[in-house]
Amino acid sequence: MKLNKTDIPYGNFEKVLLHICCAPDATYPLLYLRGRHYRVTGFFYNPNIHPLSEYEKRLEEIVRFSRVVNMGLELGKYDKDSWMERIKGTENEAEGGKRCYICYKMRLEETARIAKENGFDYFTTTLSISPHKNIKWIFDIGKQIGNKYGVKFLKADFKKRNGFKSSIVLSKYYKMYRQNYCGCVFSQNKK
Repeated sequence: MKLNKTDIPYGNFEKVLLHICCAPDATYPLLYLRGRHYRVTGFFYNPNIHPLSEYEKRLEEIVRFSRVVNMGLELGKYDKDSWMERIKGTENEAEGGKRCYICYKMRLEETARIAKENGFDYFTTTLSISPHKNIKWIFDIGKQIGNKYGVKFLKADFKKRNGFKSSIVLSKYYKMYRQNYCGCVFSQNKK
């Protein structure tokens, strides 16, 4: 099989820290990366999720899923105040604007930092599975942050090869809670 340049290479059991925004979005990326011979550890870091009850639902769901599929899971600090400070001035922007860019960057930077500290070969994110996220921004930020921390960003567009549709099927199979907004209180208020 010939791989085209957008496909990620086989990992030969290299370690990947996978930033996870929610359990449903982690389903397909985990299976895909394992199928490519990567050792995957999840990293749940999402200070953007509001209210706290929503954050706790998503946390509970990813903990449950990680146990079912035997995936290591690291939990980042829930630092809502730091997130609010970073996005200050962008509260009224539409979803997909500067606030989202800042949010992607904050979460990817923390993922890269944790990956570097813990000897991972790569880091990547489930954000790329969503058809609503700006993949160019995710890839640009990942490369920039990877260079800053000296850990490689695994450029994976998980929505390809029906990844998003597969995540919906898999989340139904695992009977997962599936939210209807990204987690950002400002995005929820626009609905």
